[in-house]
Amino acid sequence: MKDQKTESSKIVGQTAATGFQVGVRRTMPITPEQAWAFLTSSEGVKLWLGHVSNLTFSEGETFTSSDGISGQFRVVKPLQQFRLKWSMKEWEKPSTLQIRLLSDKPDRTTISFHQENLDHMNTREQMKLHWEEVLNEIRQKVSMI
Repeated sequence: MKDQKTESSKIVGQTAATGFQVGVRRTMPITPEQAWAFLTSSEGVKLWLGHVSNLTFSEGETFTSSDGISGQFRVVKPLQQFRLKWSMKEWEKPSTLQIRLLSDKPDRTTISFHQENLDHMNTREQMKLHWEEVLNEIRQKVSMI
């Protein structure tokens, strides 16, 4: 007789198709235009990609930062979304990073980081802490706008 499998022990953030994933978001008192301008500024890029110069933010564009982050832009929708391959130098395979700007009021924008195809629950936790720190730094910087 086969054993009946009870409710599976699902690990937080693990999906059947895309490995581990994590999402972090914060609402800021800025317009989507201000959020986009900051994210694409050299100061903003430094927070989520590291030191990269001469980015044009075009689909297909590849990058490697001096901090060891590399990837390729897959989707660029100004004032709305980035979707890109994103990897740290010690990773065996890249993840997919999506940054979305969500706004239901003209002077409030939610910046959302969602990352999938992470290889392990420890990597998921590391990236959760990383994106929370990035969003905290963005909040500090844009509060001066």
